[in-house]
Amino acid sequence: MTSKSPFIKANFLLQSEVAETLYHQYAKDLPIIDYHNHLSPQIIAEDLPIKNITEAWLNGDHYKWRGMRANGIEETFITGNKTTQKEKFLKWAETVPYTLRNPLFHWTHLELKRYFNIDDLLQPATGEAIYKKANTILETKTPAQLLEQMNVEVICTTDDPSDNLEHHTIIAKKGFFTKVLPTFRSDNLILIEASNYVNYIKKLASEVEFSISNLSELLKAIQHRVDFFNTLGCRLSDYGLEQIYAFDFTKTEADAIFQKRLSNTAISKDEANVFASCILFELCKMYHAKGWVQQFHLGALRNNNSQLLDQIGLDAGGDSINDFNQAQAISKLFNQLDAENSLSKTITYNLNPSQNEVFATMMGNYSEAGIPGKMQWGSGWWFLDQKDGIEKQLNTLSNMGLLSRFIGMVTDSRSFLSFPRHEYFRRILCNLIAEDVNNGLVPNDIEFLGKMIQDICYHNAVNYFDFEN
Repeated sequence: MTSKSPFIKANFLLQSEVAETLYHQYAKDLPIIDYHNHLSPQIIAEDLPIKNITEAWLNGDHYKWRGMRANGIEETFITGNKTTQKEKFLKWAETVPYTLRNPLFHWTHLELKRYFNIDDLLQPATGEAIYKKANTILETKTPAQLLEQMNVEVICTTDDPSDNLEHHTIIAKKGFFTKVLPTFRSDNLILIEASNYVNYIKKLASEVEFSISNLSELLKAIQHRVDFFNTLGCRLSDYGLEQIYAFDFTKTEADAIFQKRLSNTAISKDEANVFASCILFELCKMYHAKGWVQQFHLGALRNNNSQLLDQIGLDAGGDSINDFNQAQAISKLFNQLDAENSLSKTITYNLNPSQNEVFATMMGNYSEAGIPGKMQWGSGWWFLDQKDGIEKQLNTLSNMGLLSRFIGMVTDSRSFLSFPRHEYFRRILCNLIAEDVNNGLVPNDIEFLGKMIQDICYHNAVNYFDFEN
């Protein structure tokens, strides 16, 4: 695989002069607000160079793992502990040429260019040299420096309610360029059927320093943690659920189910649904009281491969798109919250692209005077954060809502080298708007369009989350 000129050029993905102008003059140099990712606050707080590109790029990256498995690479070179970092990297280099037309091919070379100024295509013939050059640079770059290099202004990590947030506290004192804030990810509070649920409640009780033996004490503990997260700058919550829980419930029923589960007595699926619906509703009200934004990531069918789950654990690359019906439960929950004036600013993300219009139109059912874009249909998520998925999301949002009020892209990543995905999004956005200009579908008012693009890529998120307060 050879290229006569660099693959990642200045006008990558920009297919007209209008697109080039919109990107280079309006989008390119904006700071990044990455309001949803899975970066490790511990690694940021330790403030040490990552040193090795395999560690920075491949460890925990189930996108790449799936690609390597699809290419027939042995698991020992993907997640095994008996192979070296270099051996794993070279197996990734072996795989990259076969990722052509997969977003991994674009992301890989965009990241090599931005972080390491490497123009060579990654493949077996270049793997050794790229590994050496990248490691030489990483030996001198801490995670915080990598974030600053990409002009990342804010990141919001994904954190469990029982987390003591010690690393966020350390980070806040270091005065890094990038503000690192926690996000309240409450799945473990809701999913009562989980095998470790009782132990999780014990851990939560230890953190709040009082016993949790009934629903009232559980809700008190949750409020305690919400208050604590808020003091450290948390402004977002998140749910990573298969679907919304909006079954009818009473607190009396939920209390009985909770106490039954604490006694290690089996509960039925119906009971689990009732309890989850209660906790979800109460959480949403707490978030509204704090002025937080709530996020719903919906529609993943997780842990399909039991061998991978047993061997590696969660997030091993064995998840895929589900075909749950989502609309009625979302409608019921949001309507109940809205009726009590307790519906927070909300972002929903669907994993099933056949539900794009379902989600986009659902968010248009609820609004609030004085809060433009209160209800957001989020950027293409997970399997959908590639060129086709991004374009479909932007087009559907344009047709069903207000693209100009959209709060833009997130990395949703575990890698400190993933931030060129914001550039990827910005280039796709600019090219899409430019196509409309060239086709006579929107006015050729570059200044007006440029401002809209700047809002989508940066300013809307700044105003929506209000991290300064």
